[in-house]
Amino acid sequence: MTTGLNTPPGVPQKLAATIGLPYTLTTGKAAGSTISALAVKRLTGSHCAGCDRTNVPAQDFCVACGGDMTLVEAATTGTITAATTTPQQTLVLVLVDGASSPLLHRLVGPADGAVPGARVQAVWAEESTGAFLDLAGFEVADSEPAATAGPTPTTVEDAMKEMPYRLDLDYQHAYGPYYGRLFDEIAHSRRIVGSPCPQCHQVMVPPRERCDVCFARTTRLVEVADTGTLQAFSVVHLEFVGQTRTPPYVYAEVVLDGSSTRLIHVLGGFEIEKARDLTIGMPVRAVWKDASKAQGTLADIEYFEPVT
Repeated sequence: MTTGLNTPPGVPQKLAATIGLPYTLTTGKAAGSTISALAVKRLTGSHCAGCDRTNVPAQDFCVACGGDMTLVEAATTGTITAATTTPQQTLVLVLVDGASSPLLHRLVGPADGAVPGARVQAVWAEESTGAFLDLAGFEVADSEPAATAGPTPTTVEDAMKEMPYRLDLDYQHAYGPYYGRLFDEIAHSRRIVGSPCPQCHQVMVPPRERCDVCFARTTRLVEVADTGTLQAFSVVHLEFVGQTRTPPYVYAEVVLDGSSTRLIHVLGGFEIEKARDLTIGMPVRAVWKDASKAQGTLADIEYFEPVT
């Protein structure tokens, strides 16, 4: 089969995906104390004796002079200094009573009273999750809440030293005409296509716009077989972030019949103990998933299995 590069109408042109980055966050004394105190409905700040500033939430060093700070019990009442409303929520800057700088948080309840100068009080989460949102936000007080005279030195027992954290980066990857047609052929025809180089005649899988060797521009696609030769492999025993399979499994590089480059996939169809019998150069073939489960990715091939 020889084909052009046009992808049929209705075929997805991009992939929505997420990169997940889980890690352990070292909180430090100030943040760890603040989060631990929130679990018992206390708000913690830090006071600098050198410049007489109080920060809420607590910080390890003074933002003004860089001096050491002492943990203090902060008030749970304050005054709105600024507010902004989005379609999802209202955010407010709250100058907690006795603090020197405002705290950014969300308003709980109607946004009508969220105006500079309005008095607010803390609203606590029904259940503690060990995070800053144990302080659910602030609500406009029905009556004038009593202000705290000044910071009171405090200590926090069992301050949190570290916490699990995760950063998710959502993105969209554009397929382009080469990958777009490759995935369309895989999903709808169970065919694998590559791009032949018009100058040095190697066939690249996955297809690409320029030749890896001589950099000539490719202009068409050709069908290659779903059988091939095992070029390299590794048995994976360790778990790591981003795996789509549970170890142990065999990671492999396969040169498909009719192609010149290596396709990265996995080997299967045998007990993992049999991996010792694998040899470089042995023939393999694709094992396809059920056509009703096709998604238009290389994962539509369940694995490659040795041909014996």
